[in-house]
Amino acid sequence: MKLSVLDLLSVRTNQTSAEVLRSSAELAQEADRLGYTRYWIAEHHNMPTAAATVPGVIIPYLAAGTKQLRLGSGGVMLPNHAALAVAEQFALLEAMYPGRIDLGIGRAPGTDGVAAFLLRGQGSGAGLEDEFPQDIELVSHLLDLGRTGQEALNISLGDRPYALRATPRPTSAPDIWLLGSSGYSASLAAERGLPYVFAHHTGVPGAEASIRAYRAQYRPSPHYPEPRTLLPVNVLAHPDPDEAERLAQPHLIMMTGLQTGAPLRPVLTVEEAERHAWTRQEREIAKRARSSWHIGTPETVAESLRRLAARLDVDELMVWPISGARATEDPASAGGRALTLQLLARELLGTSATDKRE
Repeated sequence: MKLSVLDLLSVRTNQTSAEVLRSSAELAQEADRLGYTRYWIAEHHNMPTAAATVPGVIIPYLAAGTKQLRLGSGGVMLPNHAALAVAEQFALLEAMYPGRIDLGIGRAPGTDGVAAFLLRGQGSGAGLEDEFPQDIELVSHLLDLGRTGQEALNISLGDRPYALRATPRPTSAPDIWLLGSSGYSASLAAERGLPYVFAHHTGVPGAEASIRAYRAQYRPSPHYPEPRTLLPVNVLAHPDPDEAERLAQPHLIMMTGLQTGAPLRPVLTVEEAERHAWTRQEREIAKRARSSWHIGTPETVAESLRRLAARLDVDELMVWPISGARATEDPASAGGRALTLQLLARELLGTSATDKRE
């Protein structure tokens, strides 16, 4: 089974942004050593719970401390950006780390409506839903220049030809993945012949139907002759199943807050979560969310993940390690998140905390 890592750079109440970044650098290095395939950074804005605002800036920071791990975005929220700017940014990353860059692209804003408006700029025209397929096509064509050796993408502006480049032009190209949580994104990925990611970690239903539709409708493309699917999952493994449940509480509280519209705050420590006064509504939401999370001993979690991958027919699972931390832990350490990766690697990848990768 291929395993990868999703990092939302969640910020705890006792952490600075610098400490979150150091924690993620440690986690990426551990994932690299254990044999995980890729490590993706999300894009969220105006959220005290997340330090991941610009994946393209964080990727080289993490890549510098790793050797084989693919680094990417999970994803760049394309309506927030000009397509040319995204293509140039990831062309530059590919030139820095050839063969190790992924560009995951999403359509959601990753923020509230006001922040999305400010990101896009008044009157820019960016972010319109009907522009998304065209922007995907433009980014794909520009990044393909690195594969084909073609000097430029020839486009027409009115009656005038124009040569467009994503510079600097690398000699290879990032893998492009289309992210989504609906039939729309599945159909678009299939139509364009792109790998597909269903946002299962958000709790949105419909993964099985979307993946089935994607595979049924898939049109082979030159760089992706076969459909490829990836599924992000919320995971916490610990030798003590009771401790695993305690460590999961801070993220459960965060997720219920997002769904109830509560003010966004940093993720609680385990001790703060234990003092949380649950409302009846929160408990119901948390119960639904918990039902799709994979929490427990490494053996039970590994078996649960195997069954999920087989049932949904996915090629790769991407682990979001949701372990909380106690107030006494080093805020710059990967802590329980690293432990989850270590335990899963032992069960599913055959590597251990003492193995060394060259």
